[in-house]
Amino acid sequence: MGVTRDFFIAMSKNQLLNSGAKKWGLKLGASKMVAGTDIDSMMKSVKELNSMKISATIDNLGEFVYSREEATAAKEDIINTIEAIQEHGVDAHMSIKLTQIGLDIDYDFSLENIREIAAAAEKYDIFINLDMEDYAHLQQTLDILTALRKDFPNVGTVIQAYLYRSEKDLERLDDVRLRIVKGAYKEIPDVSLQSKQDIDENFLKLIKIRLLGKAFTSIATHDHNIINEVKKFVEENNIPHDRFEFQMLYGFRTEMQKELAAEGYAFTTYVPYGKDWYAYFMRRLAERPQNINLALRSMVSK
Repeated sequence: MGVTRDFFIAMSKNQLLNSGAKKWGLKLGASKMVAGTDIDSMMKSVKELNSMKISATIDNLGEFVYSREEATAAKEDIINTIEAIQEHGVDAHMSIKLTQIGLDIDYDFSLENIREIAAAAEKYDIFINLDMEDYAHLQQTLDILTALRKDFPNVGTVIQAYLYRSEKDLERLDDVRLRIVKGAYKEIPDVSLQSKQDIDENFLKLIKIRLLGKAFTSIATHDHNIINEVKKFVEENNIPHDRFEFQMLYGFRTEMQKELAAEGYAFTTYVPYGKDWYAYFMRRLAERPQNINLALRSMVSK
């Protein structure tokens, strides 16, 4: 399994294949995991989720951005998506990768872009989540979060449970809305836990710390064992359901998503869309062998 994961992680970073994928359209089963390539198709998916009392966090996909022109275009696309959320009246917010809007080009340039996005979102009281990328971008992301929140309190970020430093980061961000995840990137043993058991244990530990705190928490997992443990913990500690939500990715465990929402838990689906879907899709294949089977079944059905 480790070899398979490493293979797909490596594939996700291949810029030549990423460029080619923009021409292919949503092939290779990606349509099961990506909600279309444009705003209109994505909005149909969000409205369908909303009809089941499920909110959405929308990711306008894009990676390998190394020119100011591309970063500026991505910023405009994100602002257009924010405008569409308002126009369509959907229950949704935005998830944004800072590398898409220039973090690998220039720190101040990316900060300027995310400030413009945050200002657009603030007009409509739309929450902005700064997605966490690999370890090399972690501190810069937290620095930008700190700078942003001086003027835009409706901004949060992600904590990855497989990193050793995450508990301390959690403490520093005790008043910030956060999404807690296990972590999807391949990191070296110096900075991250490596075994599934260790990661799961730390994931649950961080979740419980947050649930006993004061800020809203998104618990992002498809693991029913983790979910059941959280439900039990919430019940035992009389934690109100409006203090947290469960999150899952678009196209994954859809029946469980509906069930959790029907049970009265706040639920949000991570909805990626756009032409730049390739790297995201490869990382999803890397995470679980079941995802490869999902993609293969989709290819056969077509």
